[in-house]
Amino acid sequence: MITNFEEITHELTEFEEKQLLPIMLKGLSHKSGVENVVSNKQIKKGLENFGYKISHARIRKIIHFIRVNHLINNLIANSKGYYIAANEEEVKTFVKSLQQRINSIQIVKHSFIKEIK
Repeated sequence: MITNFEEITHELTEFEEKQLLPIMLKGLSHKSGVENVVSNKQIKKGLENFGYKISHARIRKIIHFIRVNHLINNLIANSKGYYIAANEEEVKTFVKSLQQRINSIQIVKHSFIKEIK
């Protein structure tokens, strides 16, 4: 859970884990290769077609759960959405992107630390 974002970053609810997760696992398991990328918006619309209402943030939380629990290996993302990496190079590029995002957040953090000193 992330401070000041508790309402959208809390752990999965029983409903999300038992109802939505299996649907997302089934759908995402067929998204191999960048040519099969699926956006958060498309996932949301697909779940709504099943009668489920979910926010974009909670979809990201379920994706996080899938990744950290290795439910779908190599589930990566780009600016267009989520897909299963076709090769190790795509995974390495995604890891590089994650590191760059971490670095950017750390720069902002250090800027605020300087401001409060």
